[in-house]
Amino acid sequence: MKKVTIIILNWNGKEDTLECLKSVRQLSAINCQLSTIVVDNGSTDGLVNEIKNEKLKMKNDNVKLKIIENKKNLGFAEGNNVGIRYALKEGADYVMLLNNDTLVEKNMVKELLWVMEKDKTIAIAGPKIYFAPGFEYHANRYKEEERGKVIWYAGGIIDWQNVYASHRGVDEVDHGQYNKEEETDFVTGCAMMVKREVFEKIGFLDPKYFLYFEDNDFCQRAKRAGFKIFYVPKAIIYHKNAASSEKPGSAIQQYYQTRNRFLFGFKYASLRAKLALLRENLKFLLKDGIRRKATIDFCLGRFGGKVGYS
Repeated sequence: MKKVTIIILNWNGKEDTLECLKSVRQLSAINCQLSTIVVDNGSTDGLVNEIKNEKLKMKNDNVKLKIIENKKNLGFAEGNNVGIRYALKEGADYVMLLNNDTLVEKNMVKELLWVMEKDKTIAIAGPKIYFAPGFEYHANRYKEEERGKVIWYAGGIIDWQNVYASHRGVDEVDHGQYNKEEETDFVTGCAMMVKREVFEKIGFLDPKYFLYFEDNDFCQRAKRAGFKIFYVPKAIIYHKNAASSEKPGSAIQQYYQTRNRFLFGFKYASLRAKLALLRENLKFLLKDGIRRKATIDFCLGRFGGKVGYS
């Protein structure tokens, strides 16, 4: 029986994390041994005490619960790495990264595991992800009956010419247009199942990124090491978009998206794309604001978390 460990990272998101845990408790554990690790990233929201109470409730459930407390906010990458290392030490065959601002359908893990066990060459897999109702980018655009069926992720696409990573199907109402299991450029770190062998061969999430693009980087390293990455539409979750970090367009998002896109692009893109990034880099240096700060930090090799942006 395969051991699957779910890792949920919390940073001052107590209510979302507790709601996520309640949905995880309902997961089907057929043909696998499920456990959950909540990694608290130096929060001040009282989550740990709340989870200890939740742990008592889960005592007789089929999902075991472990709490790890980090003394400070290590970011998405290193915060998850703490949980991953513990899971591997405890013998996990699969590790599932799961955002704390998500709700899972009962068969999510079962569907991912079935695909990955059926084809041993698939080493990373991710579910179809809908916006949680009311958390859509353009909430007023949709009819009431369409809420809960608006796609957030149905596969990952990397535009290497411009070095942009995007979610296939985002903002579309699901009419079955992305119901095919298939290989994809990347699986979002919001919900990513990874075989043990991947970590053993390529290592962990790169803490240089701190937040954003670490999932793209991890998937690129996995692909270049010969692993397959798959989108599995029968596995389904719901995402309260940006509840776990910051709203789209926030200072934190602008800073890390700008700096880390340069880091990712200069690491993996073609020479032509790198030259285009260099021109963009120079353009940002001539402007004021967050993107200029992010560009300067990239040029000076200042990575990881930054004061004021963590």
